[in-house]
Amino acid sequence: MPVSTVDAPTETENAPIVGEISIHTLEDLKARRPHEVEFLLAKVVSERYFEGKPWRFPEILKITRRWLAECLDLKDKVFPQYLLFVELAHRAAEKIYRSIVAVAESSEALLKPILAPYNTVGSTRYVQFDTTKPVRPTQPDKSHISHVVLDSRWEAKLAQSLEEMAEVVSYAKNQSLGFYVPYSLDGRNRRYLPDYLVRVDDGRGPEDPLNLIIEVTGEKDTDKQAKVDTARDLWVPAVNNERAFGRWAFYEVRDPWNAQMEIWKMLRSLQPYRAA
Repeated sequence: MPVSTVDAPTETENAPIVGEISIHTLEDLKARRPHEVEFLLAKVVSERYFEGKPWRFPEILKITRRWLAECLDLKDKVFPQYLLFVELAHRAAEKIYRSIVAVAESSEALLKPILAPYNTVGSTRYVQFDTTKPVRPTQPDKSHISHVVLDSRWEAKLAQSLEEMAEVVSYAKNQSLGFYVPYSLDGRNRRYLPDYLVRVDDGRGPEDPLNLIIEVTGEKDTDKQAKVDTARDLWVPAVNNERAFGRWAFYEVRDPWNAQMEIWKMLRSLQPYRAA
């Protein structure tokens, strides 16, 4: 996890209309003990992700110390005590939790989803909405929805690429479908709406398609990274482990003009995404 002066400045200048200019720095924060950082992060991880399991705290603390030593990338004049800021502490806790889940998935422990009590399974059958955004007509044999709503020309190019692929059984732009991936950023719960939902024949035949979540990615920022990490590392493994909703995978398309080659390459290396 990179932390730089973009996240919090090292000093600020207070220049009132009347009076002397004063410079405020974070030297007092730098004087705080490193153990405070370790215990704060372990506390946030424990309370947010392991509520009701206080006996896990020593394990979480040990993992937190290792994460700080191996995964924290400090830039500029930044120091570890920056993570005492609440938002950065929650951001680090989210990263630590994903690291724990990644290790658990490689062992006998399985990440399982918490299903919505109502409307657990969605459908494109009853989708109907109005929009003032640009649209692109779809091929009836490729999509149940008559048009793709375009938020960018990248998405228009991707829709064209999907329709030209024989492997694509069907697809839909994720507009007014009600499909979202819950995620958290800086301690706040949010909803991520991926760009496309695609059913792909990855070699098992159209009767057993792969449900592929596709995100068209431009410039990466903290929010986009949190969305992608959650969908790829938490949501997809959990839903696959449930074994009741087919097979799922997540893929970022970074160049829509090369999307077909990217997806073909991804399909050849899908084994980690497949449910047993």
